Amino acid sequence: MSAEKMNLCDLPYAELERFAVETLGFKKFRAGQIWQWIWAKNVSGFDAMTDLSQTDRAKLEEHAVIRWPSIADVRVSSDGTTKFLLELADGELVETVLIPSDAPKRPNDITVRMTQCVSTQVGCAMACSFCSTGKLGFKRNMTMGEILGQIQVARRYVNDTQPERPIIRNLVYMGMGEPLLNLGNVMDSLRTLQHPKGLAFSPRRITVSTCGIEKGMREFGDSGLAFLAVSLHAPNQALREQLMPRAAHWHLDDLIAALEDYPLKTRERITLEYLVIAGLNDQPEHVKQLARICVRLKAKLNLIPYNPTPDTPYKAPTPEELLRFEKALWAKDITAIVRKSKGQDIEAACGQLRAAHEAAE
Repeated sequence: MSAEKMNLCDLPYAELERFAVETLGFKKFRAGQIWQWIWAKNVSGFDAMTDLSQTDRAKLEEHAVIRWPSIADVRVSSDGTTKFLLELADGELVETVLIPSDAPKRPNDITVRMTQCVSTQVGCAMACSFCSTGKLGFKRNMTMGEILGQIQVARRYVNDTQPERPIIRNLVYMGMGEPLLNLGNVMDSLRTLQHPKGLAFSPRRITVSTCGIEKGMREFGDSGLAFLAVSLHAPNQALREQLMPRAAHWHLDDLIAALEDYPLKTRERITLEYLVIAGLNDQPEHVKQLARICVRLKAKLNLIPYNPTPDTPYKAPTPEELLRFEKALWAKDITAIVRKSKGQDIEAACGQLRAAHEAAE
């Protein structure tokens, strides 16, 4: 039985270099060429690597593959949001979303800038009560190549289907799964994203979101590889236990204390994500509790109106309720910004498209 071919998308640069030299017998510089073809030029086959000899390409074909996820479904919202359901090599399904920017363009600038939301796990173990992904349960961690493959697939899709060829400008690790529970592969993916011979992303354009995992948060902070966002959603421990029962094992007081000591660069702030659920976490007492948290931290508060999912008791706030809550926070000198919920007509909330796909089978 022949050995399984190596997926080069799963190899950080140093490991690709080792594989090229030790397994394929190439000179070291060949690894840099292969790396650029995969990550900068976004090729999915070795025949395209025209600065490699036919002999070298044949050797790559014999021992390696470039394996991306495949598109199982794609839906485009009326607001321009594009959601992909991707199938991995083992048949598992994950989601990634492209979100058009609302930022004003410079005069005569017709470039469309996109933010991509990527997944890091197949399913999620955190079981947050408002989240469709939490209801799917946890299947496995995604590899580095599977995490970054979401970006490669999206890049190919927009280049092939959209004449204006949008630029994927920002990345948020806010899709399916808890990134800090897949820390090794997430960190490798961030280093690969920022490699100068590849996608060359700035760490200032990448945000990693966590619901609050004690182990690994400091290591991630010390790396400086991306901004941190924390899914807060509840300003007190009792409500946190209701909404986020497993994340709440790390007590809210201890989480906030850890965030006080979190390493930040100059002008950097932690983003606190707050899903606004009508009548549940948007009352005057919650404003006071949030104020006590925010005064301790160098942070900004992103208010996200709840996007209703099937079989949950929660409701989205009305525009009036959301504005009332936002103004009450401003009155407490809290930097609070409402983030418009997009893609509601295409089941763009985390886990919704996969859940709908499974229900239809």
